[in-house]
Amino acid sequence: MNKINTAAVVGVGAIGSFFADKLDLVLGENFKVIAGGERAERLKKDGLVINGRQRYFNIVPPERKGEIVDFIIIIPKMTGLKQALKDAENYIGPDTIIMTPLNGVESEETAAEVYGWDRLVYSFMRLSSVKNGNVVSFNPDISFVEFGEKTNDENNLSEKVLRIRELFDRAGIRYKNPDDMIKAIWEKFVCNVSENQVAAVLNIPFGAWASCPDANALRLMTAAEVIEIAHKKGIMIDKNYAADHLEYLDSVPHSNKPSTLQDILAGRKTEVDMFAGTIIKLGKETGVPTPFNEFLYHAIKVLEAKNEGTIVGV
Repeated sequence: MNKINTAAVVGVGAIGSFFADKLDLVLGENFKVIAGGERAERLKKDGLVINGRQRYFNIVPPERKGEIVDFIIIIPKMTGLKQALKDAENYIGPDTIIMTPLNGVESEETAAEVYGWDRLVYSFMRLSSVKNGNVVSFNPDISFVEFGEKTNDENNLSEKVLRIRELFDRAGIRYKNPDDMIKAIWEKFVCNVSENQVAAVLNIPFGAWASCPDANALRLMTAAEVIEIAHKKGIMIDKNYAADHLEYLDSVPHSNKPSTLQDILAGRKTEVDMFAGTIIKLGKETGVPTPFNEFLYHAIKVLEAKNEGTIVGV
C-alpha cells in the first residue's frame, strides 16, 4: 500500500481548519491550502488561530499547475462547492483521492459529476466548532470524521480507505468507517436539518436541547420529517435516532452555537436551501408532509432578509 505523502485542503473554515491543523504537522510543505485572491492574502498575513494556537500554512493559488496531490479535502460551504471543485482542478490527478465532508447529502454526487466516482470516498464530520474571524475553536475529544466507501467491511476495506486511515493515524485525526455510509450521512443530515435550523430561528445554543423541553420538542418534530423521508427512500434510520442523539448533544459545550445560527449572527448567507430546501423538495417527491421545515425555511429567509436590509421599516 502506497502511503499518502501529499495532501491539500480547499476551504479553511471550521472543518477545513480541523484537517489543516493536523495534516500540516505530519506533511509539512507537502500539505497545501488552496486559496486565491483576498482569502489567500488574509491567510498569509493573519494565519489561523486554532484552539488557541497561531498557525500558518503553505498557501497555493488555484491556477498553479504541476503539483498533483495524493489526497484532497474539498470543504467549503455547500453554496461554494462548485467553485471549490474548479479551484482544486490543477491539483487532482488520475489517482488523487477526493473527500468532500460537507453538510447535506449531495456533495459526493456533485463532486462525482466533475471527477467521477473512482476518486471519491463518502464522508462527513462530527464537529461542533466556533469560528470568529480567523479564530477557530472546537473540542478535539469529541470531534471526528466518518468516511468510507458506500459500504465498508472492517475485514475487507478498500485501498483508498486504508490509505486515508494510515494518514489519519499518523496525523492523530480521529475517524470512524461506518458499515453503511449512506445511512450514516443521512443520520448526520437529521442532526443538521433539525439542530441548525431550530437554533437559528430561536437564537439558542447547544445547551438548549437538554435544558429546555420545548426547544427539544421542536428539534425532534423537525427531525421526524427527515427520518420519514429517509424511510421512503429505503434508508432505515432508527425512528428514535434524534431522541437518542440528545446524550451526544449534551456533551457539546453548552454555549456553542450551530453553524446556521453563527451565519445569521455574522450576517452571512446560510445553508437553508440545502437543509429545509432539500427536505421540502424531497417531501414533495416522496409524499411526506414537511410543515416544520417549510416554516423554518421561510423563517430563516426572513432573518437573511433582515441582515440584507431589505425589510422595510426594520
